[in-house]
Amino acid sequence: MKKILLVEDQALVRDALFRALIDSGQFEVTHSIADSSLAVRYIQDTLPDLVLMDISTLDHHSGIDATADIKRLYPDVKVMLMTGLPEVTFIERARKAGADSFVYKDVSMTQLFEAIDATINGQSVYPHESAQQSFPDYFNLTDREREILLLVCDGYTRLEIADHFGLTENTVKTHFSNLMSKTGFPSISKLAIYAVTSGFINPKIK
Repeated sequence: MKKILLVEDQALVRDALFRALIDSGQFEVTHSIADSSLAVRYIQDTLPDLVLMDISTLDHHSGIDATADIKRLYPDVKVMLMTGLPEVTFIERARKAGADSFVYKDVSMTQLFEAIDATINGQSVYPHESAQQSFPDYFNLTDREREILLLVCDGYTRLEIADHFGLTENTVKTHFSNLMSKTGFPSISKLAIYAVTSGFINPKIK
C-alpha cells in the first residue's frame, strides 16, 4: 500500500480527501496536516511515497516553496501539487520547484487517484496547455513585461522591481509605459487589478 502525506489547510477538503484515500484501499495516509512548512518534518518520520499538497496552506505558507525544500532534501519522494486557483504562473512555478505532478481541484476522485498512481509510478501529470488560463496573446507582451506585471501584482514597488531584475528605475518606468500602451490601461495599478480580478494572475503567496 502506497503512503501519502496529505497537506491541505481547509478542514472540510482535507477530511474528505483523507477519507477518500483511506476508503479507496490503495493508499495509507501517514499524516494529514494543514501547514506546508511542516511537510519536511513529517516526511522525516515516515518517508511517504507521495506528498499531496495544496499550493496555498495555513498562514499563507506556499506549497510551491515547500516542494522545492522537499525535492532538495528527499528527491525520491514524489510531490503532487493541487489548487483551485486559475493562475497560469502556478504551473510554471510548480515545474521549477520540482513538483512531479499538478492537478486542479475540479478533477474527480477517480481522476485524482489515477494521477497519484501515475506519479508514484514515475510519470509526470500536468494539465494540458489548452486548459490553462494565460494573459491574452493579443496584448503581445514580452516575457520581461509579463514578469514585471507579475511583480506589480505581488505588490512590488518600482524600485523593488528594479532591484529584483538589476535594472534602473527609469528602465522599469519604461516597461510600465509599454505595458500601459499595449494594454490600453491608464495606470499600471489598474492593469494589475484587471490581471488579478480576471484570474490571469494571482498574487504570489509569501
